[in-house]
Order: sequence, then C-alpha cells, then structure tokens
Amino acid sequence: MSVTVVVPTYNEGPNVAELVRRLAATLPDGSDVLFVDDSRDDTPQIISDVAARAPLPVRLIHRPEAVGGLSGAVVEGLRAAEAAGTDWVVVMDGDLQHPPELVPALVERGRASDADVVVASRYTGAGDAGGLDGRRRKLVSKVSGLLARSMFPVRLRNVTDPMTGFFALRTGRVDLDALRPRGFKILLEVLARTRLAVVEEPFVFGERYAGESKASFANGVRYVQQLWGLRFGRLSPFAVIGALGAVLNLLILWALQSAGVHYLPAVIASNGLTIVTNFLLQERFVFRDLRDGGSMGRRFVQSFAFNGTEAVIRTLLLWWIVEAAFPHPELVQAGLILVAFLVRFVFHAQVVYKPRRTAPALDEMPSLDTLRPVRPVRPEAEER
Repeated sequence: MSVTVVVPTYNEGPNVAELVRRLAATLPDGSDVLFVDDSRDDTPQIISDVAARAPLPVRLIHRPEAVGGLSGAVVEGLRAAEAAGTDWVVVMDGDLQHPPELVPALVERGRASDADVVVASRYTGAGDAGGLDGRRRKLVSKVSGLLARSMFPVRLRNVTDPMTGFFALRTGRVDLDALRPRGFKILLEVLARTRLAVVEEPFVFGERYAGESKASFANGVRYVQQLWGLRFGRLSPFAVIGALGAVLNLLILWALQSAGVHYLPAVIASNGLTIVTNFLLQERFVFRDLRDGGSMGRRFVQSFAFNGTEAVIRTLLLWWIVEAAFPHPELVQAGLILVAFLVRFVFHAQVVYKPRRTAPALDEMPSLDTLRPVRPVRPEAEER
C-alpha cells in the first residue's frame, strides 16, 4: 500500500527539516512526501537541500501563482498523487502542529474501516485543540465548525472537526475537477461536494514549531464566502445581478418611452445596455475565479451572442403578447426577464465559464519522478 503525504507550504522553510525527519521516522516503506509550495522566500531551496539527504523520496511542486490558495495547492498535490498511482494521500500542514507520527494510524484506520476519508479531529475522543493560539482562536475554530455543520447537517453529521487540515483520503474517490478550491478549508470543500464514507481519529493539535501563523481576518471572510458558495452556489449572486439588470432594463425602457421613443426600439436599447452591464458585473462578482479559462473578449462574445439571441426572442414574444393580448409592455418585459433568468444562468455556468481545472488532467500530469524532482526515486531520473 503506497502513501503520499501532501504538504502545502507558504514560507515554512524553518519547519521543513524537522517535518521530513519525523515523517521519515514513522512512514512505512513505499511512502513519499510531496511539498506543494507557494512560498515567496527560500523555502523551495530549503526543501531541495533537505530532500538531498532525506531517507525517503521527497518531491516539490513550486507554484509561481498560488491559484486557489492553500486549497488549490492541496488539490494540485492530490492530482499529482493520483496520477502516480498512490493508494492513500495524507494532507497535513507544514508547521508541525499536525503530528507526523499519526500518519500511519490515519491510513490504517481508513484501510481497516473501508472508509474514503479519515478526519484527524481535535474535538473527538482524546483530541485537543490546545495548540491554537489563545481563547479567541479556539472560539473561532469551534464556531466555524458549528456553522459548517449547521449548513451541511447531512454531509457533516459524522464529522466533529470539518475545519481540520489534517486528513487521509483514499485516492480515486473524489472528482477533483468538481472542486472549487479557495482559501484554507479544502476538507470542507471535499466533504460538502462528495458523498463519502468518513471516520475520525482523535489528535492533539500541537504548538507551531517555527515561523508565524497565516491565520487572518481576511481568511475568515474567505471562509464565510466559501460556506455561502458551497451551500447556495453561484445562483444567488447571479440572481442579484440579474435583478439589478432587470431594474435597470425597466428604467431605461420607461425613460425612453417617456421621451417619446416607440416601445420596440426602446426595448432593444434597454436590452443591449443591460447585457453589457450584467456581463461586467458577472465577471467581477460571480465567476471571477473561473476567468482564466480564456480571454475576456471570448467570454464577452459568447455572453453577448447568447443574451442577444435570447433578447431577440424575448422581444418578439413581447411584441406578440402586447399586440395580441396584453398592452402593458413593462409588465410583459418583467415576466419574460424572470422566465429567461434560469436559462441564462445555466448557459453561463456551463458554457461561458465552463469549470476549469486547477491543475493538468490526470492523463496530462507527469509522474512524481518528473514533477520538478528534488530527490529521484530511481537513479536514472537524475539523467533527465
């Protein structure tokens, strides 16, 4: 049974040597360590130096752009481990607050119970969150976990610590392309999006070995955004922007008609203006994490062409309804906009902003031997 320990790091250089030493002392044969590093300091070089003398394979993926933050780093590590054929992946922080000695127990618990995920929990059995810095952080941790469980009472019913960054995952059980990594809480993303068999293993959250905590108020805001997005998706902000666009559309229509413009050209003008404003707002507030799936110009053409076609159809329907049965164009326009809302959302979510990958597909991902190796498994790898 092969095990890969994925360690996302950001400026954690002082912890690397001790972490690798303790992992090497406890991991079974066939295990390896994969650092996915977003650092802006000398951490990558430190990892390389430590790996050169480590008794087990150590790999490094250094990301010039930290797409998705810590969660994005974990997903990239999971994808690389799956591509290499690893049976189990253990995700842990690089600051030694997650005890390396617990890694074999997590994997064994998952194997013995046939679970998909083993959550290392601070809040079950003999677990303890003593390593959290101060009462405020302990309170924030508990409240955050309670909030997550209240939002996902079914998926998290057997999880006491959905906020933990320490867990083991059986590879092949999660569709990595379905994840939308952002912020720090990748386990919450995994559990909320995928129906998995989950068990827990208690652990004592330790003191940071070296360096400074990366926790911040901004991370808390991103966590709330993540929860909201997981629970309600993109439909809510899309609806808000759609409602604003509808109001703007009707105001323009009313203003033009008040100025003596015939209702048909007034409708065409109001539709064109709101298509543009809605697109710009969607780019900024709804789909901003998917914008690197192509150029803004391409997305605008797709969006404008679809919305323009939809607007033409809607205008023809409006003309037919107003002329044939109901001579109140503002009310008819409002009703047609409401009907078109869901169709527009589905098109934009599935076509214009088709979900992107945060890393290459499995069939495109090289083996761990070629992921910028810092300690090859086979001697011939050094010749590459």
